[in-house]
Amino acid sequence: MTAAQSAAKPDQPGRPAEEALRYVVPDSLPEHTGPRSQEVMETNGRADLVPGTQLDILSLKLSIIILAYNDETTIARAIGEVLRIDYPCAVELIVVDDGSTDQTWRVISSIEDKRVVMHRHDANQGKGAALRSALSLATGSYVIPFDADLQYNALDIPRILAPVLTGRCDVVYGTRLFGCNTVYQSYWHALGNRMLTRLANVLFGAYLSDLNTCFKLLPLATLRELPIGEQGHGLDTEMTALLLKRGIRPFEVPVSYISRSLAQGKKISWRDGMVRLGILLRVRMQSESSRGRNRRTDGAESDQQPLPEAG
Repeated sequence: MTAAQSAAKPDQPGRPAEEALRYVVPDSLPEHTGPRSQEVMETNGRADLVPGTQLDILSLKLSIIILAYNDETTIARAIGEVLRIDYPCAVELIVVDDGSTDQTWRVISSIEDKRVVMHRHDANQGKGAALRSALSLATGSYVIPFDADLQYNALDIPRILAPVLTGRCDVVYGTRLFGCNTVYQSYWHALGNRMLTRLANVLFGAYLSDLNTCFKLLPLATLRELPIGEQGHGLDTEMTALLLKRGIRPFEVPVSYISRSLAQGKKISWRDGMVRLGILLRVRMQSESSRGRNRRTDGAESDQQPLPEAG
């Protein structure tokens, strides 16, 4: 353990929707036939593979990221659920406490597992800063966030990873299907996400089902290249908008989801919806030359540059 202070859609004509919904981790994978770099051509976040090829599992490492802030009641269970799963590849869990004022850090620091990397901010710096800290510590080839509040199910992570392992794509979103394997405490939260998702589809010519899902699996190098400037919950929207503007279209896998109400500690309000609307419009109108200098929603300039690799 290291401590540091610092509705699934068919993608092929005639493919039944039921088949897409049953996309699960295969019990066994065909023998690897050669280096993936020699057999794939990356286009729009997907991989056109020679039939029968796959990603070399031995060379893949998954970095799972948990960003925590005042989550003392759920963080231990969240970490336990992530570590309990039998993954088809090597994993590491990076937990960042963004200046919690409760017992969150005490709970995190009590975890003893060599797969866990811990980091703490002395003061709350925002979700964006917490993510950048996590990415600076990550050593995996792929990265996926996991919420500390248990709205998502860690058992879905291997299912999200499956299309990458089989060489089908490089960017995968775990999609909440709204009415299937989901529970929403608020109609307005669900409606707001659907409206923002539709707007993103119109602005970027895409066809996503869930813009703001937490489950975003993508190569660590790709995420580090994104000039993310948001510090709050708008980070998820900015991340997806930047990917879509670059022509990357995530492969979507259905996941389960049980939301929290405001009384249960949900931190998102209608104001966040307005912020995310502004982010979509700003990224869409942003020129290529200004991507390295994003304007945050608080009006300040962000000179965010691609993150350096760890170590």
